[in-house]
Amino acid sequence: MKGERPRWVVGVDIGGTNLRVGRVAVEAGGSPTGVRRSRTRPELGPDQVLDRVVAMIRDSVADVGRDSIAGIGLGAPGPLDAESGVVAETPNLGWRDFPLRDLVAEACGLPATLDNDANCFTFGEWWMGAGRGCRRVVGITLGTGIGGGVMIDGEIYHGASGGAGEVGHTSVDFGGRPCACGSRGCVEAYASGPGIAARAVEAITDGSGSILASLVDGRLEEVTAETVREAAAAGDRHAREVLRETARILATAVANVIHLFDPDVVVIGGGVANAGERLLRPLRREVGRRVFRTQMRACRILRGELGDTAGVIGAAGVFRRAHAAS
Repeated sequence: MKGERPRWVVGVDIGGTNLRVGRVAVEAGGSPTGVRRSRTRPELGPDQVLDRVVAMIRDSVADVGRDSIAGIGLGAPGPLDAESGVVAETPNLGWRDFPLRDLVAEACGLPATLDNDANCFTFGEWWMGAGRGCRRVVGITLGTGIGGGVMIDGEIYHGASGGAGEVGHTSVDFGGRPCACGSRGCVEAYASGPGIAARAVEAITDGSGSILASLVDGRLEEVTAETVREAAAAGDRHAREVLRETARILATAVANVIHLFDPDVVVIGGGVANAGERLLRPLRREVGRRVFRTQMRACRILRGELGDTAGVIGAAGVFRRAHAAS
């Protein structure tokens, strides 16, 4: 009914591989309704991705009527400037100086906010998930890229340029594998979905026996992190070693984060985290070898509770927080 207080925020999670849009209750939060999913297809360029995001938002708004919608919360890969709403550059999408927030707001006729997708994941898990009730939360997303977010006393820590929390671009080998960001040895180059797949395939072509090739009918270019996880679950020694090494690499980054921020909890999400305890158990052991005992006793390392909608919930929460006074 016209004049009613808006009931919903549309949350949007733009990832390197997938787009997700859903409505989150303004007051209660919780699981999003009417969730829509699509492939990102960044190779088509930012305008094509924008068009599909806008179409998904419009469909979501149409489900309940525009008067029921308070606005739109956007999460996108960075680095980006949350205040200006501009995506500065995205190694995994190829965007540069793209005014995403204002373009979406204008196309949909609704107010919008923009924050880093990993910040939105972290906010979502702090608000409704594994980090609820905690003062200091670090979130790490493992997917096409590796993102990170830091929450301190209920606020996202953005840093001087808006680029705080970029765990994926901390280095584990100063002369190591090239990363899409232009540097070398970044955690993302080893432990992102594509990084895991690339390492697994390289070892196969070097002569390691594995069932991985049979899982993709010999088309090694189709091996993904999920393929590696599937092979590991089936007992493949090669795949299990790749996951163990991935855990050791991630543990180096997590230990660095714990030394820097001394958080109550590190929440890990994203598609790669679907490996569950096969990844987290060795990761915790290795982190325990690298941080002070007092820090390890104080900090839990947990898988996210909100699944693939954490970013949607968090993006809506960021909008809700920004417009709390309105």
